[in-house]
Amino acid sequence: MPGYRTDLTGLTENEIEALLGLTSPSAAGHLGLETELASATRKLSAARRGRHAPSLQARVLIDEERWWPRTAVPAHLARIQDAVFTDHRLRLHYRRGEEQVVVREVAPHGLVLKSGTWYLLAVRDGVWRTYRISRVEEAEILEATFSRSAGFDLAAVWAETLRGFRARGAAEEVRVRLRPGASGLFWRMAAEHLSGEVANGVATLVFPSLPAAAAFVAGYVGEVEVLEPAALRTRLGEIGRALAQAYPAPRRGRREAGPGLRGRGG
Repeated sequence: MPGYRTDLTGLTENEIEALLGLTSPSAAGHLGLETELASATRKLSAARRGRHAPSLQARVLIDEERWWPRTAVPAHLARIQDAVFTDHRLRLHYRRGEEQVVVREVAPHGLVLKSGTWYLLAVRDGVWRTYRISRVEEAEILEATFSRSAGFDLAAVWAETLRGFRARGAAEEVRVRLRPGASGLFWRMAAEHLSGEVANGVATLVFPSLPAAAAFVAGYVGEVEVLEPAALRTRLGEIGRALAQAYPAPRRGRREAGPGLRGRGG
């Protein structure tokens, strides 16, 4: 009807702007809530009291996906989500390595979306565990339920989990010299590893481990030169020799002289 406006008692204009601008369509889509988010967004927009100033939604977009996401929505995300929302225990068939699959019964407390990747935060045998959902081969919702501790704070538990993860492996700092004409692709992929400013063509990149640094830098050998640490330079040399052995350059065949090119006998 003309003049109709949704009444959201207690929400200020800035609070409405924050909700409109900082909600994540991709996360809602993964959780099957895309339609509900669109409906809520329309109601919030209708509640704005005719402001004509540019909205936050038109100026800021949150996109958690990586530049080239490796996978689509994890196959078992919906089932795991059901268990999380109903406080039912889960039996997971979880792939720990390339071939090793283990069975784990857990109390699923929450879902975390980090850099486009979904994780399950769960309790197993009284200890907090983190499971990458894309590695779940099977997920069975059990009839047994569990009780959440009073005052459970998902964000606080996740923050503590990250602190423990970082403490177990010291970060590896890598100093590199950028070669002239380093591509935009390199800058996009290296952005999350960049520490501080680039000075005189030298940048510092931070990785969780030396193997992770080697795997990344090896793909951009034509764009950067590793200055230090020496261990990384050694590792890159090993990778180069292994690649040369696995993929040897084709040998050029010796061209045999045709009949018209043979020397004449004296």
